[in-house]
Amino acid sequence: MKKLFAIIAMMGVFAFGATQSMMAQADSAAVDSAVVDTAAVDTAVVEETVTEEIAQEPIVEEGGLHKELKTKFIEGDAGFMSLVAIALVLGLAFCIERIIYLSLAEINVKKLLASLEEKLSAGDVEGAKEVCRNTRGPVASICYQGLMRIDEGIENVERSVVAYGSVQSSYLEQGCSWITLFIAMAPSLGFLGTVIGMVMAFDQIQQAGDISPTVVAGGMKVALITTIFGIVVALILQVFYNYILSKIETITSHMEEATISLLDMCMKYNLKK
Repeated sequence: MKKLFAIIAMMGVFAFGATQSMMAQADSAAVDSAVVDTAAVDTAVVEETVTEEIAQEPIVEEGGLHKELKTKFIEGDAGFMSLVAIALVLGLAFCIERIIYLSLAEINVKKLLASLEEKLSAGDVEGAKEVCRNTRGPVASICYQGLMRIDEGIENVERSVVAYGSVQSSYLEQGCSWITLFIAMAPSLGFLGTVIGMVMAFDQIQQAGDISPTVVAGGMKVALITTIFGIVVALILQVFYNYILSKIETITSHMEEATISLLDMCMKYNLKK
């Protein structure tokens, strides 16, 4: 009987232990499942956040204007595009040289004339000449040439000023003919590239034996790119050329104003003698 109770007690202990083990395993599985579900939710949230951040980030286009111009330059046949680029570089070189020269030629004309009038009113012709020598630009040079003939009469002064003024005007316009040449050459080179590109397109059509839109579009694209670049170069140089002409006109008007004022000052000086 005692053995029976012992066996029953042992079986009860084993049953209770098995039940506790099964309950522990169930709890552990539930915890693991919750952890897995939490991890999955966190992963989904992270992926959604990353997706939203990527969607919100601006798309940065690689290359830019420089790369686009380089691509079009290559597509437009480097031979003819190089000629157009050379025309642009040389034309800009002449434009920059003229702008620097004309900028240095501009002075304060009213200040110069006031100094000359002060010197001549005091009878100091050499002082007036010194003022002209120490002043740069064609206006001062013209006044100096007039003062060199101040004792020879107003007619000689006028002839000297007019003759030397024409020389200075030619100096101001020096190099402008080259700028106009490159303005005319740039679109002409572009049109030449267009014609040759069209001829190449028709040659490709002849070799293919059929009018393919791809062949025609490729040849026409190359032809039109050269024309576009030629026109753009001409427009850029034309803007600089008009600016140069405006500066030349301004300096020329200052030369004429100085000539008239100098003749009046010479007449007053001769009358005082």
